[in-house]
Amino acid sequence: MAIELFNDGNHRCLAFENLVSGDGIQANQFLVIHDRHTALIDPGGDLTYTPLFMEVIKHVTIKELDYVIASHQDPDIIASLDKWMTYTNCQIACSELWSRFLPHLIPRHLEQVTKRDLGQSRYVSIPDKGMDLPFGDTVIKAIPAHFLHSVGNFHFYDPVSKILFSGDLGASLTDKDLDQPVADFEAHIPAMASFHRRYMASNKACRLWANMARQLDIEMIVPQHGCSFKGKEMISQFIDWVEKLECGLDLMDQSNYTIP
Repeated sequence: MAIELFNDGNHRCLAFENLVSGDGIQANQFLVIHDRHTALIDPGGDLTYTPLFMEVIKHVTIKELDYVIASHQDPDIIASLDKWMTYTNCQIACSELWSRFLPHLIPRHLEQVTKRDLGQSRYVSIPDKGMDLPFGDTVIKAIPAHFLHSVGNFHFYDPVSKILFSGDLGASLTDKDLDQPVADFEAHIPAMASFHRRYMASNKACRLWANMARQLDIEMIVPQHGCSFKGKEMISQFIDWVEKLECGLDLMDQSNYTIP
């Protein structure tokens, strides 16, 4: 069942969670609907494809999907790409650093079988500086988040709902549902800390991102895993925490680079 993050009658943001069972990592997927325009953010891999597809068709005409948008290249972000391209008319938006690798996810024989263009003409390669993705009479803003954790990484900001879809930044391991935003930030830190210390590249990247994020009018931050952050105070606490985070290369020394 979809979780409604925002709805003003013309613009809706929906989230889907816990579609993966068994060995798969919990992940959130997002659908943004504006008038007749639709975008799917970080749809995941084969484990999520079928249950996500069945949920999405309850809300939109699947062939008319405008975008599948990927924050980065991980399998739990975009490994189901071939299916979304085959069964919808969507464009694929991702970092220009990763767009050249997308053909590895799309068996070329599918073009002959489906009689559909599955090539570069359907890619939107996002430059490092980011861009506005046209979305009816509004946009979805691709916001640079490089090295948090991927070298070509983007967050996606919806200026109508004022939601920032933050990929792996803010991800947590928790048994709380996505519709239960973080209520006690300090108590929530242990659910985020170990992942961020290992997967985020460096404090420099964290500081640069924090400086940028403070310029956005954000009502909610929704990561790809775990709980959301809602309200100005909670979002401010999260950005402050990211800004001060020591992680990745900050924590490495020669003991991490030894011959086994």
